[in-house]
Amino acid sequence: MTQQSLDTPANAATASSGNLNFILICIFIDMLGVGLIVPVLPILVGEFVPSRDQQTMWYGILGATFGLMQFIFMPMLGAISDRVGRRPVLLYSLAGMGLNFLTTAWAPNLACLFIGRIIGGASSANMSVASAYASDISTHENRAKSFGKIGAAFGLGFIAGPMLGGILGGIDLHLPFYVAAGLSALNFIYGYFYVPESLPASQRRDFKLVRVNPLSTLSRLIRRTEIRGLVIVFALATCAQMMLHSTWVLYTHFRFNWTPAQNGLALFCVGVASVVVQAGLLGKFIKLFGEVRLSLLGLGSGCITYMLYGLATQGWMMYVFILCNLLAFGAMPALQGIISKSVPATEQGELMGALQSISSVGIIVMPLFGGFLLAEVSHLPPSDWRIGATFFVSAAMQFIAILVARRYFKDHHLK
Repeated sequence: MTQQSLDTPANAATASSGNLNFILICIFIDMLGVGLIVPVLPILVGEFVPSRDQQTMWYGILGATFGLMQFIFMPMLGAISDRVGRRPVLLYSLAGMGLNFLTTAWAPNLACLFIGRIIGGASSANMSVASAYASDISTHENRAKSFGKIGAAFGLGFIAGPMLGGILGGIDLHLPFYVAAGLSALNFIYGYFYVPESLPASQRRDFKLVRVNPLSTLSRLIRRTEIRGLVIVFALATCAQMMLHSTWVLYTHFRFNWTPAQNGLALFCVGVASVVVQAGLLGKFIKLFGEVRLSLLGLGSGCITYMLYGLATQGWMMYVFILCNLLAFGAMPALQGIISKSVPATEQGELMGALQSISSVGIIVMPLFGGFLLAEVSHLPPSDWRIGATFFVSAAMQFIAILVARRYFKDHHLK
């Protein structure tokens, strides 16, 4: 099949179903692969260091390294896909993630783990480029539906990944990485032989460095005084979540002696709760409470739950707290909806990109901060309440977010 035939509107119309199926499979496998390693990577780091405090410190640095590379390369790969097409960038991303998983599986020391994280962060463009691919092949009317399917594939992959990774990690710590590499390879082969390009040559644009500066969108967002309060709330809540994500596995390992399988099950429960709320109950919650009240109630529920996580004395309590925290999974979508309504329709794309940049910064900063904090308390006995320090900091950030949100809603007469 020639490139010219791939770029024709007729071909795009007839192939759109197959294209979207590839994107859904791509996102599902990517998140499945990422989820597979979540319960085992922190434990694997412990194989190369002599103490708990070094384990937490180096795991935090590994997480920040991945986030930094992602922050730098994701906008660059998106801009490159506008120039050369989506298909080659997606294939590059799949190949890079597969190499990342293999490098980690084969790593004989900590330095090789860093090489894997660098490769993974520099090639993790699947979500952004896949969304652009879906936009290329969708009509204006069904574009939101296509994005909804991508979100569902994302959630399903992260539901299945940690539980499967925990089971495989219980057999061998390296096994989840080999499975993730194999899944990436299968997806690459499918994409290479069966998936056409979605972006016609006539619609491509020149590559310009100004479009790949990840700091420019953040700078423009900070200067927007009319939504600055909401942006602060979003940033605080995001950082609180990133603190939890980056320290959960090691915290439960230190405090409750949880295995990868137990952590996989707990993260499976988190994924299920998230999907149930965001795919099923969110509309009912918004209708019942409204976006403003839902965001405040969700932030409040999250704040209390962070405290309870840090104070838990038995592992089973963590499952109870997860399942009682459903409102928190509706807080961020409600908050994003309020922010979205505060700017014109012509600025939605830039706004959402800027919010994603905040998340990327959180991925860089919070693993470092969380790792340092957990390392400071890792020597304490499991019964000492101070070992939950990372969750107490998350609760504090969430509490400040509530105060800022209440002030913003009051000043702007939002109810």
